[in-house]
Order: sequence, then C-alpha cells, then structure tokens
Amino acid sequence: MSIKVALVSLGCEKNLVDSERMLHKLRVHGYELVTEFGDSDVAVVNTCGFIQSAKEEAIETILEIAALKKEGQVKKLILTGCLTERYKEEAAAEFPEADAIIGIGDNKDIVDVLDKVLHGEHWVHFSPKTEVELTGSRIISTLPFFSYLKISEGCSNCCTYCAIPMIRGKYRSVPMEDVLAEAKWLAENGVTELNIIAQDTTRYGEDLYGENKLCELLHKICAIEPLRWVRVLYCYPERITDELIETIASEPKIVKYLDMPIQHCNDAILQRMNRPSTKAKLLDVIGRLRKAMPEIVLRTTLIAGFPEETEAQFTELCEFVKDVRFTRLGCFAYSQEEGTKAGGFPDQLDEETKQNRAEILMEHQADIAAAYNEAQIGTEKTAVVEGFDKWAECYFGRTAADAPDIDGKVFFSSEAPLQIGDYVQIRITDTLDYDLLGEVIT
Repeated sequence: MSIKVALVSLGCEKNLVDSERMLHKLRVHGYELVTEFGDSDVAVVNTCGFIQSAKEEAIETILEIAALKKEGQVKKLILTGCLTERYKEEAAAEFPEADAIIGIGDNKDIVDVLDKVLHGEHWVHFSPKTEVELTGSRIISTLPFFSYLKISEGCSNCCTYCAIPMIRGKYRSVPMEDVLAEAKWLAENGVTELNIIAQDTTRYGEDLYGENKLCELLHKICAIEPLRWVRVLYCYPERITDELIETIASEPKIVKYLDMPIQHCNDAILQRMNRPSTKAKLLDVIGRLRKAMPEIVLRTTLIAGFPEETEAQFTELCEFVKDVRFTRLGCFAYSQEEGTKAGGFPDQLDEETKQNRAEILMEHQADIAAAYNEAQIGTEKTAVVEGFDKWAECYFGRTAADAPDIDGKVFFSSEAPLQIGDYVQIRITDTLDYDLLGEVIT
C-alpha cells in the first residue's frame, strides 16, 4: 500500500517552484500525492516567513495539521521553508508536533527526510544556503499552460525592511545552461507562458559571470519555439538599463509588462530603506520605458507607514502615484520585522496609521485602474483561456497585461468551445471592478 503525501505551498512563487520540485522527487520515488491533508499519511508544509501576516498564516496552517495528527488522520508532519529557516533556533520548541523540521537548503533531500520520519526518526537539520538547486523536473501545479522560472536564489540588496537575505542567503544566479534546460523542459511539457522570477531578476549573472546576463538569457529563452508569452517580474528600477528596455521592446514574445517594486518615492525614505533610487531616477526610468513602449503595463508595490514617514512624505507618495499612474499597483502596510535594520528604527508608526495610509493609496489606485479599464473598451486583445465560469456562463482568462494570480481577469463569451490554454482574440465590451468583459472575435 502506497504512502500518501500532501504538500501545501505558502507564500511567493519562488516558494512554489521549490514545492513543485519536492513533489516531483516524491512522486518519482513512489509516494502517492494527494491534495487533502485529511487523506494523507504525511503532511509537508512549505512555509513563508517574510512578514507578520505570512508568519501568522503559516502558524495557523501548521496548527490545523497538528490537530489532524492528534486525531490520527495524519501520521507524520514535515515543516520546511522560510519560517523554519528564519526561526531555526525556536522551531523545534514551538512545533513539537513536527516529525521533521528542515531548512530551505534541505528541500532537495525531501525523500530522505520523509524516509527518516517514516522509520521513526525525529529529524531537525539546516544545510548551508550556498548553492542553488539545478533541476528541470517539477510537477506543474499551476494551470498547465503557465509556469514560473526561478533564475536565482537569495538576495544581496539588503533593504533595511527585508528579512530575505538572512532567510535565503546572498544572491546566487542559476547557471544559464541550467535555466535554459529547465525552460525547455517546461515548454516541452505544455507551458506556453513563462514568468521569470527571482528576488531581483535584474541582477542575474553578475555573481557568476562578472557582468549582467539578463538580456542574453531573455533572448535565448525567447528562442524556445513553443513559448508564446515571456514575462519579467521583480525588476529593481535602478538596474533597468537601456539594453533591457530595448530587449523587452524588440522581442515579440516578451509581453510589454514590467514589474518593478519601488516601495516609495521620497528620497529620504528611500535612503533609510537602503534603496539606491531617488524620485528623479524613478521618473527617468519610467519615462524611458514609456517612450520605448507607450503601451507598456507597469506594475509596482509600495510600503506605507515606513518608520519616521511623515504626513508630508506620505502626501508626496500619494501625489506620485496619481501623477505616474501605474497600471497595476499593490500596497502593503509596513511590517516591523525582528532582525532587520528597520525593525530597530525609532519612531515606528502605529498599526492604525500604517493600515490607513495603505488603504488611502489603494483608493487612489482604484480610480486609476478604473480609468485604465474604461479606456480598454472597444479595443481588441489576445487572451489566454483559464477556465469556464458556470455561474456567469462565460469563459475567463487573462490578457498579456495581467500576471497570473496578482492582476485582474477578463470574462468573455464565445460561440465556439474553448480549452484551457487556448489563445483567442477578444473585443473588450465593458468593465467590472478590476476586471474586463469581452467577446471572442476569432
């Protein structure tokens, strides 16, 4: 009788890639994969520990599974990911229900870890974070036509608010030949939309080759024939060069969409964040991007309520958002994280002020997003089919202007039957909050 394993992946897409690799290893070694913990013999939780809300979600999930284990529904519990890596000294005491607690560097050995706990061992181990896992074999857990390609591990930017460098280690690029091998494997397994991810994609190659290799990598990825859309995420604005802009503009497969988290626009706050940008530099790169590609969709993220943020500085950020008019924008209330430099800054703002400022920024963005969507009515776009909504009795999917899971949807009718992963031409007819409505025209 086979051993049933259920795995939950919390947090970001980079964690998801780690989870997909673990799932593949488990299946190859004969373990049966199930989706519900109540149906499993072994539960694996790949945790997130980036900010407070993520930690709370991870702890809640662990406690829920621990309760199932106490009831006898789950026999073994394995914890890994950013939460365990960040709190390696406390994890064993905090989660006595866990049979194994391992670090990110031990994910590659998940089969050995599972074998140990099935033989009665209690395993706690944290390998050094000095390598990157080189493999193209994963279980694609997203919709079958899109996936994420992780081109590096860790981060060396050391923003004062961020715990990632101490969790995942310094920036380590995956060798180009391994990235391309994985991209080809994904394409051969049905992926037509590839989303390039890293903590900082714009730093790719500098540690391995002594120079930036992102543009060369993108050109080679675009040469992989089955791929249709290539999307570049997590670009630091100060590293967006004219060469990168030209690469995005000239490669037909690269969607004219760029994610560049700026966090703030005030020079003093950017300096306290240890971000090398200034407002002038941000405006310059945004201007160069829009000059080269007037149709480009720009996405960013902001932090509201950073320590010592004054009313005037917050007002400056609001005006910046209204003037620049990012197509997509997310805003988070600052999370005071232990172990980070900013966590020890004086003049921490109260939670109510931080949340209120984040909400105000998102209200401004709601007006910008509504105006953008209104301007799309009557235009024709390519959309990829993600499914059929039986309640609305129509298909839904995304245009190139929408990244998976974080942006909006387009809902559309079609006289002909469609399949998930089909690319169709649609005409936009109306809007619905952050989403678009349309109809298939070809």
